[in-house]
Amino acid sequence: MTKGYNLGIIGMSPGNGHPYSWAAIFNGYNKEKMAKCPFPAIPEYLGKQDPGTMCIEEACVTHIWTQDKKISRDIAEASLIENAVENITDLIGKVDGVLLARDDGENHLSMAKLFIEEGIPILIDKPLTDNAEDLKEFVQYYGEGKPIMSCSSMRYADSILKLKGKLGRILTANAVTPKYWRTYGIHLIEGIYAVMGGGIGSVQNVGCDGEEIVHLHYADGRHAVLQTFKKVQSGMHFAFYGEDSSEIVTHIDAFLSFKNMLLDFVKMLKSGKPLFDWNETLEMAKVVVAGRLSLREKGRIVNLKEI
Repeated sequence: MTKGYNLGIIGMSPGNGHPYSWAAIFNGYNKEKMAKCPFPAIPEYLGKQDPGTMCIEEACVTHIWTQDKKISRDIAEASLIENAVENITDLIGKVDGVLLARDDGENHLSMAKLFIEEGIPILIDKPLTDNAEDLKEFVQYYGEGKPIMSCSSMRYADSILKLKGKLGRILTANAVTPKYWRTYGIHLIEGIYAVMGGGIGSVQNVGCDGEEIVHLHYADGRHAVLQTFKKVQSGMHFAFYGEDSSEIVTHIDAFLSFKNMLLDFVKMLKSGKPLFDWNETLEMAKVVVAGRLSLREKGRIVNLKEI
């Protein structure tokens, strides 16, 4: 099945089906096996794609490791992965790049370190990390030239990207998502960032655990309010308010966003470095960390320079 680059996919975290979908975007999938995937949205949006154009042709996922052998086998069968390995170290020497597909940032450094130190290019699911200590290590690795890419697929969402430059200078924005700040806050940060750019000065979280309400204050006076509510049942919504006009985004094409992100990772395999500025990844990781710190400290305004 080998075609171009061989990739390994690692990790599985509760509530996150990325190993199924990311591997399928490279390899294609077994319709019957994928129907049993515990994330019904995945076979639903995969089923809407044209089989002739769905897959990324320059690479395939050839190896998978998760913390559970049965889960590894189930994903491998559904997403046509040839090798479900016993140990994470079994990927070394077998793959050209690694997809770290779990979304709990506190575990990313420990799982990625093996591959980073081997110089193997790695795509780390959002967020890069959720704590300042691990962020320092990632900064050091990047400074050494290690090929690390990390982002949310919201960076590639067409319905958001088309607004950049369309509304005039954005004065304020807001966004809402299900789940939690430490895992899904980065989706909102990256979506806002795609339109408004960087330059966030401070962060204040005035919510509570599971109902985070986070104010981003840009250094140039702009604002954004991001909310992660664990009981919200709808998808992500974004609203942008500019000097010329405003617009609300209620639909994100998950498949296309993922595919475009994975295509950029393949380009990174060719060039040896991410296609976007590392400082953007760093700033957004700091916003995640600052939001958590502000919540712990009862809504204190946290300047990003502190992180």
